Amino acid sequence: MKNKHAGDPDAIVYDLPLSKKLKKDWMKNKSLYFLFIPVLLWYLIFQYGPMFGLTIAFQNYKPSTGFFHSQWVGLKHFKDFFSDYYFQRVLTNTIKISVTTLVFSFPAPIILALLINELRSKAYSRVVQTITYIPHFISIVVIVSIMMDLTARDGAITTFLAKFGFTPVTMLNQKEYFLPLYIISAIWQNIGWNSIIYLSALLAIDADLYEAAKIDGAGKFRQLISVTLPCLLPTIVIMLILQVGKMFNVGYEKIILMYNPLTYEVADVISTYVYRKGLLEMNWSYSAAVGFFNSVVSFCLVWVTNKISKKLSGSSLW
Repeated sequence: MKNKHAGDPDAIVYDLPLSKKLKKDWMKNKSLYFLFIPVLLWYLIFQYGPMFGLTIAFQNYKPSTGFFHSQWVGLKHFKDFFSDYYFQRVLTNTIKISVTTLVFSFPAPIILALLINELRSKAYSRVVQTITYIPHFISIVVIVSIMMDLTARDGAITTFLAKFGFTPVTMLNQKEYFLPLYIISAIWQNIGWNSIIYLSALLAIDADLYEAAKIDGAGKFRQLISVTLPCLLPTIVIMLILQVGKMFNVGYEKIILMYNPLTYEVADVISTYVYRKGLLEMNWSYSAAVGFFNSVVSFCLVWVTNKISKKLSGSSLW
């Protein structure tokens, strides 16, 4: 059966059952479906499949008894975590490190993209981009090793600062230096790579907007305020929402490599706490409960940020 649109007598719409529509689409785009299969399998196996393991957060899980025969304990592990001596410490450290990282690391690639966009020499622009991209591809283990060498008691940075009255110490063993070193190294490693999406958004801005601003007498700074940033705002908002969603998943790999018992007080976060409890102490159910709590808070942050962004700017993920 076929019908014609009222506004377009030449357009034909086929009213087919859903099964036939799917079959027709399959025959038409079979190659695309085959390309999609590996992506679908990756999400099912590595993203959605492990979610079944969340059940152990409500069990007294033991590998010998498995998922189906372990004792159910309800919210016991959540209550234990909330009353744990370390709960306040890991929560405070997670929020402190996450917020500080967001405040200093998030604007950095935006500023870099704006500066690169103003370069007139394309060759020099490509050189700057390449140099700033390279740290992203260096292993975190290598970066932390370099940091340890540079900030050791006789390291290059410590020796340089000693010339200005700084007392030589192993900086990673000092609580007051952990957060600055974490933030600075994170900016150095990711600023170039994270600027790519902003550079792409800047290239998509219509040049006529800048021409109109020039005709109206706008200088470079005024063009930045009136043209560049408003056009860049939707991209900034989307990236901010995604960044907020990852706030509680602070890069535990890097923190585990950087911290030690001398800095646990300021460096221990929820992710590292889960690592110690789950893998080192083999307290599977307790660590699963802590991880589940972390995921729920992250989801709530994304949802709230998305709502606020949609209301204030009109830009959102959904």
